[in-house]
Amino acid sequence: MLDPALRDQILAAVPSLRAFAMSLTNKPDRADDLVQDALVRAVTHIGRFDVGTNLHAWLFTILRNVFHSEYRRRKREVEDADGSYAVRLSAPPEQNARLDFEDFRKALAHIPADQREALLLVGAEGLSYEQAAQVCGIAVGTLKSRVHRARARLAQLLAAEHESEFDSDPMIKAALHDPK
Repeated sequence: MLDPALRDQILAAVPSLRAFAMSLTNKPDRADDLVQDALVRAVTHIGRFDVGTNLHAWLFTILRNVFHSEYRRRKREVEDADGSYAVRLSAPPEQNARLDFEDFRKALAHIPADQREALLLVGAEGLSYEQAAQVCGIAVGTLKSRVHRARARLAQLLAAEHESEFDSDPMIKAALHDPK
């Protein structure tokens, strides 16, 4: 319960608090909100006030601290009344990419080792055909052939689940319908 004498002193300080809040915000509505927030905090934490000290200074300190805390918070906020900014920040769910990658890994495991090695050297490691052929100790034409067959086989294996994703590439489409 708030001491009536203390309550009266707090109420007497409201006009001065509002004037100070107006000097900080220059907006009457925002100043009123600031004073209200400061008064709520003051009443909530009245037990921290040392009776006999300057109540006005204590209230002004609370108001100033509330203002600065909100200023720092608002500085990081973005005005987004219609929600258009928030929509652009949304990210698609990651589970589809993880499932696709798992499908890719399983399909890659079913490709013959020599083709998988060639594909990974060129595709994942970024080596040129010449460099990858040198690593494998084979001719460049043989490496290109292995990479081509690996890509076609990989597409064929993935097509069982995602055939519509590969319809636009004629090379993969031909590999999918190749009877080999």
